[in-house]
Amino acid sequence: MNPSLLVEHIASGVQSLGQQLSEEDVQKCARLLCALGHWNARMNLTAIRDPNEMVNAHLLDSLSLRPLIYGKSLIDIGTGAGFPGLPIAISEPGLAVELLDSNTRKISFVQHVIGELEISNAAAVRSRAENYEPGMRFDTVIVRALASIPRLIEIAGHLVGKKGVMLAQKGRYPADELENIPDAWDYKVTELAVPGLDARHVVSLRRRKEQA
Repeated sequence: MNPSLLVEHIASGVQSLGQQLSEEDVQKCARLLCALGHWNARMNLTAIRDPNEMVNAHLLDSLSLRPLIYGKSLIDIGTGAGFPGLPIAISEPGLAVELLDSNTRKISFVQHVIGELEISNAAAVRSRAENYEPGMRFDTVIVRALASIPRLIEIAGHLVGKKGVMLAQKGRYPADELENIPDAWDYKVTELAVPGLDARHVVSLRRRKEQA
């Protein structure tokens, strides 16, 4: 990977999202993707290997969630190789970010990147979401293409704070899944425009007040 070309692509993409990142943060994002490419050569962390596709499908797709984040604490459920959690942690240094996955290999990569890039507001945890009992609940819970929305609520709803929000990233408008959301939850669907990607939607879920 050519880091300088990645920096240009990232900076342009962030601008297309209507966002701003410092030059240092753009460099960190480029180094994150370089590390991912290096590790991918030795072990399968992600099916996406092309650097330009990584920028769009991993990095910009992650950063597109920034306007929807609530509060000061966030957990990324099923983070895989660290997306969307790592780009969000880089871009939002005042946010405490946990990255959760049950895959030892992927969490090892995430821990490596956190140390290598000195992302002091991020921590990696190896666990299944349904078994994770951290002793606190989070302002924002993010889940990216892990399961149906009703199933996501079942396995990770206990991690959403009283006034918190769960953000479920989806591709196409998930009409069938929305019909089966439990009555205890309200939802709102936001369509996002991410450079290089087809339709992207985010379902924001909050407990009804009487259930909170």
